[in-house]
Amino acid sequence: MLDWKKNIHDVNGRLKELALRTPDTLRGAALLAGAGAKTNHLDAKTRQLIALAVAVTTRCDGCIAFHSAEAVKLGVSDDEIAEALGVAINLNTGAAMVYSSHVLDAVSTLKA
Repeated sequence: MLDWKKNIHDVNGRLKELALRTPDTLRGAALLAGAGAKTNHLDAKTRQLIALAVAVTTRCDGCIAFHSAEAVKLGVSDDEIAEALGVAINLNTGAAMVYSSHVLDAVSTLKA
């Protein structure tokens, strides 16, 4: 398993370097990151649960580290996280089924 605290530290260090090279990119990402909080349609815990599910489906260890840390700060329960991860698992399964139909279509088309 990863050292999640070290992962956060390491990613932060590299992002600081990236910010020096392309500051507008990081400012834009920060603007996007804060946009949801301004609408207040979802609470912070729900946003973090969504972020964790998306982090799993996109296989982003940095995202998992940062959003897990934020979820812990917000008091998100293990059961809430497990439910969100169940949604991520379901979506990955669903995506595999849908893309399996693409393979069947491609093979069928290429045989014709």
